[in-house]
Amino acid sequence: MPSIFSKIASGEIPSYKVAENDRFMAFLDINPLAKGHTLVIPKKETNYIFDIEDQDFRDLFLFAKKVAVSIKKCIQCEKVGMAVIGLEVPHAHIHLVPINGIYDIDFSKPKMKISQEEFKMIADRIASKVVL
Repeated sequence: MPSIFSKIASGEIPSYKVAENDRFMAFLDINPLAKGHTLVIPKKETNYIFDIEDQDFRDLFLFAKKVAVSIKKCIQCEKVGMAVIGLEVPHAHIHLVPINGIYDIDFSKPKMKISQEEFKMIADRIASKVVL
């Protein structure tokens, strides 16, 4: 059975997309730690990030870098932090989280509540800055 992220990549499940090419996709996390919290995935479903082929692994992180640069341009933050956990969804993904302090990437914290309109506005702003 395809993962929820594969269903998002195929368009079966809607998302707040910020960037996409033929191999990778970035979209806002719907349970964000911060405004602009973005997930970056390979479209080819792979459970464990270190099982991704070397070239795809490099390209995934370069794609994520471009998205992070765009997030930094749109969301007021000191840096964009990155986390790869890999336990919550069986599809490799990178969390890009705008941060201002060392404890801003703490997945035990309560998630933000953001309206659909604000999600769309944030996604559109980030997407407008992405240069692939």
